[in-house]
Amino acid sequence: MDLRDPHEVSDEREQKRLALMRAFVEREDPASKEVDDLELRRFLRAREQDIEKASKQLLKSLKWRRTAVPNGFISESEIPNELEQDKVFMQGFDKKGSPIAVVLGAKHFQTNTSPDQFKRMVAYTLDKFCASMPRGQEKFTVIGDLQNWGYANCDIRAYIAALDIMQSYYPERLGKVFIIHVPYIFWAAWKIIYPFIDQKTKKKFVFVEDKKLKETLLQDIEESQLPDIYGGMLQLVPIQGSSS
Repeated sequence: MDLRDPHEVSDEREQKRLALMRAFVEREDPASKEVDDLELRRFLRAREQDIEKASKQLLKSLKWRRTAVPNGFISESEIPNELEQDKVFMQGFDKKGSPIAVVLGAKHFQTNTSPDQFKRMVAYTLDKFCASMPRGQEKFTVIGDLQNWGYANCDIRAYIAALDIMQSYYPERLGKVFIIHVPYIFWAAWKIIYPFIDQKTKKKFVFVEDKKLKETLLQDIEESQLPDIYGGMLQLVPIQGSSS
């Protein structure tokens, strides 16, 4: 488990860019003084060390959060329909120490929620993931399970909205996504979604063959930390019941 302090792996040139970025964003939005260097660095790295692009995206993120998460957090009372679907779980850590989330695609039905509530659910989920990270970790791992996924679960707008929120406002938080039990009909949806995924994020998706499922997951996750439904030892814990 890699528990190095992320501060230790930032070089001198990056530190100089961070200083310039901080000066710029604090001048534009005084609230950015509350943003720590690690978050600044995530935006900087997501924009390939481009100070101007990273600064604009961070300022956009701060503005978004004031509107989307005005209380500083999303309460469970704001997303009852989403939580009732029991589609997101969080338990265990991978070999790098990143928290593991399981998303059951067949549990999502757009008729059971609204676009606004879904977006709040995404923010709630990502905030929970981030809050659960131990010292030295900045990323989370996802197992996206498409067992029994069908047309009734296909929600292109929701998928694109989730990608936009994650890529725009939670940069450099996603570690790896294992997509498992992929039905043939999913590929039509994937072709639509794919252009909305940035180049760095595309590299984080791993499509796993059913016959190599446990073998592949065990390369990144110890059996003691793997959910029992995939041959491991941990029970799934609904995200609202997980500790963070």
